[in-house]
Amino acid sequence: MCSWASLLRAFQRASCGKRRRPAVAAFDHRHADRLLELQRELLLGEYRPGPYTHFVIHEPKRRRISAARFRDRIVHHALCATIEARFERVFIPDSYANRLGKGTHRAVARLQHFSRQYPYVLRADIRQHFASIDHAILLKGLRRKIPEPDIMALVGAILDGGADALNDEYDMVWFADDDLLAACRPRGLPIGNLSSQFWSNCYLHPFDLFVKRELGCRAYLRYVDDFALFAHDKATLWRWKTAIRERLADLRLTMHERSTQVSPTAAGTPWLGMLVFPDHRRLKARKVRHASRHFRARYEAYQSGEISFGEFDASVRGWIAHAAHADSWGLRRHMLAPFVLRPGDTPVRRWRRTK
Repeated sequence: MCSWASLLRAFQRASCGKRRRPAVAAFDHRHADRLLELQRELLLGEYRPGPYTHFVIHEPKRRRISAARFRDRIVHHALCATIEARFERVFIPDSYANRLGKGTHRAVARLQHFSRQYPYVLRADIRQHFASIDHAILLKGLRRKIPEPDIMALVGAILDGGADALNDEYDMVWFADDDLLAACRPRGLPIGNLSSQFWSNCYLHPFDLFVKRELGCRAYLRYVDDFALFAHDKATLWRWKTAIRERLADLRLTMHERSTQVSPTAAGTPWLGMLVFPDHRRLKARKVRHASRHFRARYEAYQSGEISFGEFDASVRGWIAHAAHADSWGLRRHMLAPFVLRPGDTPVRRWRRTK
C-alpha cells in the first residue's frame, strides 16, 4: 500500500477532476515531495488524519458532510485499493453502492427486473445509517479479511479521526442488554469519505448474507442503506420484516418503521430518486422540483455572465443523462423549454432525447 506506485495512483484518483481546487493545487505543487513524506509517515506508523471540514446539504434530505484533507483522501484511496479486492470476492452481486460496474442506474434496472417477476415488495431503509455504525462491530468484521496489524492500525486511526463527525446527528437507541456505557460506544462514519462508503458495504455484508441464505430471499438488492425484498405473497414479507428488525439489532441498527411497508409492485416502488413500475419508470416529483430550481439558478448565472454557456450546458446534459433512465421525454421537453440561448451560443450537443 505504501509503495510509490500505489500512492501515486491514489493521488491521481483523488485529484481527478479537482486539480483547480486550492487544496489539490497546493498539494500538486511539488507533489512528489509531499507523497514521499506521506509514505514515510505511513511506513513508520506516524500518520495521523487531520481535522475535517463540515458543511450541511439539504438535498434530498439534510445531511452533514465531512470533507477530509486532501492528503488524507489520498490515504483513503490507497487503503481501499489495497483491501477492496478481498471483500469484492465475497460481496453479493446485488449490492450496488460504491462498487465498480454497479451504481444507481443498474440498481434501478435490477429492481424493475424483480418487479416484473414478483407481485409484492418490502422496501426499507436504515435509520441514521452512517451515524449508527458501531466501531467495535465494524473492526471485528474487518479483521476477518485484514490480518495485517499495521493495516488494521491505519484503519483504527482513520476511524478515530472521524469518530466525532456525526455525534450531533445520532439519536441514542437502546438495545437489549445495553447498560449505561452503551451511550459511550464509539460509532459513526463521516459522510463523504471514500473509506466510509466502502466500510458501509463491509458492515452490512453479514446482513446481506442473512437475507439471502437464512431468510432464503431469492430477489433482494441493496444500495447503501436502502434495500428491497420481493416475494409472491404478503405474509412472507411481513414475516421477513420481523426477522430483519431482529438481525439489524445485532448490528445496532434500526429501520424507519413507518416507511417499511409491504406494497404491490404494480403500484410503483420508490427507489433511488425514481418511482419504478414493472413496465415503466418515473422521476420523483421532489427530484424534478430540485432540478427545476437548480436550472433556474444556473440559467440566471449564465444570463448575467457569472458562468459560461459551457458550464450551464454541462449542468443540463448531466441531468438529461440521468433523466433518460426514466420515461421522461415529455418532462425533459417541458423542463428545458423556458431556456432561451443567446445568439452565437452553440450547445456541445443538442438537448435531445437519449435513446
